[in-house]
Amino acid sequence: MEPSRIAVAGASGLIGTALVRSLTADGHEVVRLVRRTARAEDEVEWDPERQYVDAAGLTGCDAVVNLSGAGIGDHRWTDAYKRRIRDSRVLGTAALAEAVASLDRPPQVFLNGSAMGIYGDTGERAVDESAPPAGGFLPSLCVEWEEAAAPAEEAGVRTVFARTGLVVAAKGGAWGRLFPLFKAGLGGRIGDGRQYWSFIALHDEVAALRHLLDTESLSGPFNLTAPEPLTNREITAAMGRVLHRPTLFAVPAPVLKLVLGEMAGDVLGSQRVLPARLLESGFTFAFPGIEEAIRAARA
Repeated sequence: MEPSRIAVAGASGLIGTALVRSLTADGHEVVRLVRRTARAEDEVEWDPERQYVDAAGLTGCDAVVNLSGAGIGDHRWTDAYKRRIRDSRVLGTAALAEAVASLDRPPQVFLNGSAMGIYGDTGERAVDESAPPAGGFLPSLCVEWEEAAAPAEEAGVRTVFARTGLVVAAKGGAWGRLFPLFKAGLGGRIGDGRQYWSFIALHDEVAALRHLLDTESLSGPFNLTAPEPLTNREITAAMGRVLHRPTLFAVPAPVLKLVLGEMAGDVLGSQRVLPARLLESGFTFAFPGIEEAIRAARA
């Protein structure tokens, strides 16, 4: 991809920070969307929940990437926080999509975040992008999130949805909370450990996003997960092996439900999600296995 001007919302998050670092290292100009008055040429003001974007700041951008949203696991799911989770994604996406559509020269691609949560609990059944959405809070949220990008699609902008799995990273995100526990010898399976976790190394997440940006023939949903999902029990064992720590502790399902409330259902749920379209598009994973992904996160 030739040096481009790329706008990124959510640039300070785990994935956004890594993506911006990768893009700038390759000579691309990155414009960050910020929730305050812009103070530099590489900043654009926006307020996702008020659906405001300084569209003029997106002029000349070849791509717009939206990775913004309140953390799913940052707080207990009260009704108020669930509204915040939804609004930060749905309203923010709608605002960006409308801003993109309003430009005289829209960007070539709008890459919007999404999540494998759209498939709900799949048990032992493997699913790919052809599977329909499930019911419940997270699947419904993901559907609304993706539908909010309609203005960009209708304006003829290539629109891509990155349905991301659990990102293996030593700091940040859900996995960033696991590393300290396992390093302290306090790690262990969650519930009965038989639920599938569909993971992806942070390096591969960024590489996949770059692949989706660069490949002009790609649009629609793509699962960003490693080729072989594993059970929580298998991942727990791998964490112990790589970090050389015991994994004797376990978090019983009733305790998790008491601590996390409604969110516990998604932690205990099983999601066996395959990256069919990503593999078909020619993408190659650098760290397809869990031990490789864990070691890459430690590096």
